[in-house]
Amino acid sequence: MAVKIRLKRIGKKRTPHYRIVVMDARTKRDGRAIEEIGIYNPKTEPSFIRVESERAQYWLGVGAQPSEAVEAIFKASGDWQKFKGEPAPAPLRVAEPKRDKQEVFNEALAEAHGSLKTEAVTAKKTAAKKTAEKKDDSAAEAKADETKVPEAAPEAAAETTPEAAPEAKADEAKADEAKAAEAPAASETAEA
Repeated sequence: MAVKIRLKRIGKKRTPHYRIVVMDARTKRDGRAIEEIGIYNPKTEPSFIRVESERAQYWLGVGAQPSEAVEAIFKASGDWQKFKGEPAPAPLRVAEPKRDKQEVFNEALAEAHGSLKTEAVTAKKTAAKKTAEKKDDSAAEAKADETKVPEAAPEAAAETTPEAAPEAKADEAKADEAKAAEAPAASETAEA
């Protein structure tokens, strides 16, 4: 029985992937393999090659014959030179690791706007609402300050007793009425 090391095609139309397999020479191309010892993807840049070196050396040692394509793959990975006792070739080119999608997005955003920090549109709307609320709060505080009666001196507070509390409330009510009467008078003078 002749044993061959060859490629077994897998993958979709126009996107071939291959497995490097050891199989009987009489079996069909995609038939049952004795052992799978590697993977080859020619469509990526650079081509993806992964070979289980120990198993490839074993099968070459027991007399398995590689096909032309597999021999070229073994030469690229250095397994053929190792088997023949020749000096090792230069290491294989390896594809760059994929970049994080978030990093790519942030860089594109920085190029488009010129800065890394950007705010969402909704954040601006909420910021505008907050400033409007602050203005409303400050206006309400100003009105409260205007209607507020000046506090009594500490001596007056000391004189205030539970019996004097109703009198203090009556004084505050009179002051509020006086301010309310002054407000329409001030508006009449502004009109004239």
